[in-house]
Amino acid sequence: MTPKSPAQTRRLLYYAVASRLLLLTLITLSRSLLSPYDTSASINPPCLSTNSNHHAQPQVLLPRVATAIESSIVWDGVYFIRIAECGYEYEQSYAFLPWLPLCIYLFANTVFAPLIPVIGYRAVLGLSGYVINNVAFVFSAMFLYRLSVAVLKDPEVALRASILFCFNPASIFYSSVYSESLYAFLSFGGLYHFMNGADNYATIWLALSGSARSNGVLNAGYICFRTMLQVHKAFLSRRHYYRALKILVCGALRGLCIFIPFISFQAYGYLNICMGNYVDEMRPWCKARLPLLYNYIQSHYWGVGFLRYFQVKQLPNFLLASPILSLAICSIVYYVKLWPEVFLSLGFKSSSLEKELVVSPLSIGAEGGPIIGNTENGASNVLQDDRTIRLRKKTVKREDLVAQPSKSEPCGSLQCVPVVILPYVLHLSFMVGTAVFVMHVQVATRFLSASPLVYWFASHMMRSPGIGKRWGHFIWAYCAAYIFLGSLLFSNFYPFT
Repeated sequence: MTPKSPAQTRRLLYYAVASRLLLLTLITLSRSLLSPYDTSASINPPCLSTNSNHHAQPQVLLPRVATAIESSIVWDGVYFIRIAECGYEYEQSYAFLPWLPLCIYLFANTVFAPLIPVIGYRAVLGLSGYVINNVAFVFSAMFLYRLSVAVLKDPEVALRASILFCFNPASIFYSSVYSESLYAFLSFGGLYHFMNGADNYATIWLALSGSARSNGVLNAGYICFRTMLQVHKAFLSRRHYYRALKILVCGALRGLCIFIPFISFQAYGYLNICMGNYVDEMRPWCKARLPLLYNYIQSHYWGVGFLRYFQVKQLPNFLLASPILSLAICSIVYYVKLWPEVFLSLGFKSSSLEKELVVSPLSIGAEGGPIIGNTENGASNVLQDDRTIRLRKKTVKREDLVAQPSKSEPCGSLQCVPVVILPYVLHLSFMVGTAVFVMHVQVATRFLSASPLVYWFASHMMRSPGIGKRWGHFIWAYCAAYIFLGSLLFSNFYPFT
């Protein structure tokens, strides 16, 4: 792995902190200069359970501060704070997974508990949400940089990609009481540990990402993809059937672990809503053969479903999501065209040069990690002199086939192994398809903002000779416009994404 520069790490930390301070400043200014479209955010009826109201304070020392914090909690943040305060009271609240409300509850009752008499319990919950998400975002940027270095093996490109993430177009959600920051932190952290061979540790991180956002279960695809290649490699080797079975079982168990938090939460909702009721009193989803509460809520309350958003009146929302969708599609096409033989074969047919130079980090033993650049026996990655000369000649020939030299192409000189990029491409492709055909398309801006591939592609394009400056101007203008637009609209309860 290319070593990470301490200077670059400090620089990224500066940008990550500065971007959060900028967003919080914009939120404060937007709230103070404009009147919110909907003022109902501060309404907080008593919890249905009387046991949940023991923190209620009739008087606080700083009521204006309390009001300012409570009124800044808008859109989905209202649900997260309500769940942290009162638990899951209503059916539609089960659309919001429990990890963020749980963290908010724990922080409010431990770290920030002394502030409850000062600003009130609900304001402390809101303050906890803001602190958790902004701190988590800083760590997300750091993990994205480490992950990018591990995959791309180019600290300069990795740093630029991470800085782009710091000012991504969905930044407003990463500094509000939303689950994006926690999800990105757990997802990037889990993938970083996965790339470094800490499979069990990575499984825990990725499982927690599935308890922060429902799309976290898609991270199981990374483990399934590597398991698939490992089993294929073991079957191709004679007398390795036992090893193939072991790899398959370990991969299946790790993938299942990532699904467990989401499945457990669905079971929790079923027990709370369906159990103990007569058949005639049950909700429709309780009677289904596979009672999935999350799918029912998304369809019934928010109108989410295949092609249900394809309406003429939704054209403005498609336009709002078009920049991030265009960037994501360009990212997918770019990497597929760069190594078509790898992507079209789903990694089973790697390029001949890659096979001779390195062993794919996704095809090491079940307990071994994806160590880039090791030979098959894992002992050394130093080739014999005559072999090195031959491979250098092949590398030159390969570079002649690529449009730009290695400075503009991420894998043009084998700085990274293409099969490592493949699961990120597949993941992003599935997310783009879901955003366009199933979800509310305007949500794509924040839904796709946690994909590393988008930032890697943008970073490489900004360094490309000739077109790099134009790409840079477009990308930074897009990010700046959505940051200011989001701060202005979202903070004042106007529709954004």
